[in-house]
Order: sequence, then structure tokens, then C-alpha cells
Amino acid sequence: MSNLADFTKRVLALFSKSITDQVFLSIQNDRKLMHEYLKLVEEKGLTVVNQQIGRSVKKRFGLSNDDQRQEEPKSTLIQSHTKFE
Repeated sequence: MSNLADFTKRVLALFSKSITDQVFLSIQNDRKLMHEYLKLVEEKGLTVVNQQIGRSVKKRFGLSNDDQRQEEPKSTLIQSHTKFE
């Protein structure tokens, strides 16, 4: 494998492991998204909303679950999340 292909593979693998956290950080840092998120949490419950977002990330990017969980995400909207391969 070329150096560029190897580098790209490693970078994307790192991103896949934290993509859910990045999505929640995007929500957290956008006033309009955060407002809508809070309304949905109030209406449907935190667990339902967060799980749906996680499943949607997995489906949208065609990812598969890693054996590990991220127990210390940067986003304050979640306590942990599944890492993806």
C-alpha cells in the first residue's frame, strides 16, 4: 500500500472512531440545532434522541461497530458512544 493510501486509511479510521462525538459537538455548538435538539429531547426523551442520532450516523456513513466504546466524549450531550470501524 502506498504511503498516501496508508495515511488516508489511518486518518479515516481515527475519524470513524469519533464521528458520533463530532456530530454531537456540531449540535452543541450550533444555537439553532441545539434548540431543536432540546425540543426533541423534551418530546421524545434523551435516550431515544441520542440513540437515533447514533444509528443514523452509522447508517449514513456505512460504518460497523467497533468492540470499544468512547467513555469520555468531548460533547457534553452524551456520556458515551459506540466507536465505529
